[in-house]
Amino acid sequence: MIEARQLAKTFKDFAAVKNVTFTANQGEVFGLLGPNGAGKTTTLRMLSTVINPTSGTAVVDGFDVRTQKDRVRSNLGILVESAGLYSHSTTREHLRYIGNLHDLDGPDLEKHIDYLIDVLEMRDFADRRAKGFSRGMVRKVVLGMALIHDPPNIIFDEPTQGLDVVSTRAVRGIIGRFRAEGRCVILSTHHMDEVERLCDRVAIVHRGNILETGTPQELTEKYKADSLETAFVEIIGAEALLEEAKREAQDKRKN
Repeated sequence: MIEARQLAKTFKDFAAVKNVTFTANQGEVFGLLGPNGAGKTTTLRMLSTVINPTSGTAVVDGFDVRTQKDRVRSNLGILVESAGLYSHSTTREHLRYIGNLHDLDGPDLEKHIDYLIDVLEMRDFADRRAKGFSRGMVRKVVLGMALIHDPPNIIFDEPTQGLDVVSTRAVRGIIGRFRAEGRCVILSTHHMDEVERLCDRVAIVHRGNILETGTPQELTEKYKADSLETAFVEIIGAEALLEEAKREAQDKRKN
């Protein structure tokens, strides 16, 4: 389980995340949906202990991201959009290296490496050096690295960005498998069809705040929309109109 509790992050004078609270449960795919600059990636970086919150906190399986970073990391796997590989290392060597960083070694680690190679369909390039790998191959290896310590909680930041149809389908299948295994999955994506296909619940994020939370169907019905995409536009548009009204009221008070 992953819980965000009034998470906020400010960079100098810019509030990237203002007050984010949600709970993602075991056996659930929880989606973060929002436009560029909404604060999704900053939120995920706080959840994964990469950066510290300015205020608020989050807990992963009961461990606090501020004070128990090592315990959080041992219970969390994260796949980020910008992750890359060492060009002269093989797939197997990448997985073994990350396993060693998690204090894993010996026959148990090798057995799990073989398992991930099979599950992620990497047998054809398991012992090839990463130089020249396609984007889909890189994403699979990075996903294996995120899963090498068998975490109960997994964060995906734009997992299918730039992938071909076959690789996209494989990654979506893996996410569905994780849900079936009872893992907690947080998914950040721009693809509406991906959200509708995979997510049990969704949080709509805009300018550092969560505007709405619910199942795709609940949000669609609430805004009397024909799709989640239409509901999303309605939610973001309503927020923009509210902000414009606030600015106009402030201008009037100044005058």
